[in-house]
Amino acid sequence: MREVGARGPAISVDDDCPVREVLDRVGDKWSVLIVVLLGQRTHRFGELHRAIDGISQRMLTLTLSRLVRDGLVCRTAHPTVPPRVDYSLTDLGRTLLVPLRALDAWAVAHRDDIRAARARHDAAAG
Repeated sequence: MREVGARGPAISVDDDCPVREVLDRVGDKWSVLIVVLLGQRTHRFGELHRAIDGISQRMLTLTLSRLVRDGLVCRTAHPTVPPRVDYSLTDLGRTLLVPLRALDAWAVAHRDDIRAARARHDAAAG
């Protein structure tokens, strides 16, 4: 096990790291967007596809399948014609909204700081 940081609790960064395992799932932009949308209400596949700019049907299908497998999203198929499938967050998935909302608040609060730092860096490098 490798550790990062000399102070405070050590953070494990090996292959069995729980943080790495979670970030592998929710660290991609599609998973986060899907979880946030499903945090608002239940959606059908087409609604999610229309709401997430730039995601292909294949990527949406793969991402939803992974989120279902991880227990974050519930897929409910209704025996209707045509078939109807709803996606919603599980109780576990709803707990993910807390850190995602905190991350959103941090990003909003520090967006200008980050942009200014990038501009300073680019000006110094260029």
